Amino acid sequence: MRILGIETSCDETGVAIYDDQAGLLSHKLYSQVKLHADYGGVVPELASRDHVKKTLPLIKAAMAEANLTPAQIDGIAYTAGPGLVGALLVGSTIGRSLAYAWQVPAVGVHHMEGHLLAPMLEDNPPPFPFIALLVSGGHTQLVEVKGIGQYRILGESIDDAAGEAFDKTAKLMNLDYPGGPLLSKLAENGTHGRFTFPRPMTDRPGLDFSFSGLKTFAANTIAANETDEQTRADIAYAFQDAVVDTLAIKCKRALDQCGLNRLVVAGGVSANRHLREKLEALTQKRGGDVFYPRPEFCTDNGAMIAYAGMQRLKNGEHLGLGVKAQPRWPLDTLAAVETDA
Repeated sequence: MRILGIETSCDETGVAIYDDQAGLLSHKLYSQVKLHADYGGVVPELASRDHVKKTLPLIKAAMAEANLTPAQIDGIAYTAGPGLVGALLVGSTIGRSLAYAWQVPAVGVHHMEGHLLAPMLEDNPPPFPFIALLVSGGHTQLVEVKGIGQYRILGESIDDAAGEAFDKTAKLMNLDYPGGPLLSKLAENGTHGRFTFPRPMTDRPGLDFSFSGLKTFAANTIAANETDEQTRADIAYAFQDAVVDTLAIKCKRALDQCGLNRLVVAGGVSANRHLREKLEALTQKRGGDVFYPRPEFCTDNGAMIAYAGMQRLKNGEHLGLGVKAQPRWPLDTLAAVETDA
């Protein structure tokens, strides 16, 4: 089965073709970072318009790279939510229209399920069950995963997610957009121990996250100090260390609670080197394993949507002639899928 995947949930246009026998056949990605940089964040209307311009050319390029014709595509998967409604409508309309023209089924994929399953694209995919830490954009979630579609939300962000806190703190430090990766790079030159930031919501039971207060603490620290380059690096180090430590503490709690030693980490923040080192040390100490997608599949991409869509289509799920775009869509409402993947 060959599936064309389309991702347009926010500010990246991703297209990929996945074959259940041969694996990933092609993968194309266009980032809108330069488009939104002048505004310091994503402008939804501009994002939607750019998806309109880029999606079809990327589909043509992906088809050419895989040396396939429409007759060789067995289904189309597109991101149906959560995300920016205008951006979602672009991908869903194009996906549904191509499916009708090519006479193949189409399925709307949950964006966060795509991230959760992204490690399945690797040569050493994680076996079920496992705990998943999803840290993507406006989402920070801990999920118990027993199989595809068998998800139980253990904890999630109640205000700013980790990725949002990185970007907002970076903006306070006058770093360019998107600031999260730049803040992490700045932190590499930071001094351990000069500043100590709180680990939010770790002094109480539970697995929910809250990073808005940490952002405020960073703002107050910046205001109270002369922000020369070393001080900026030290603040960045302390902030990143607090976020990473908080995520690790919650991951340990989730693993303990569910009696598991296998951890999956996915989403944009999962590319953070400091986070990876911390979680690898945590799982090794427990005699367990941690799994990640490769860096290019940590951010939004079409490959994860193609893979997740393939599982859904194999399960018999598909849409009629309707177009699905669901800006808010709880992950634990998805149906279970019987699969050996």
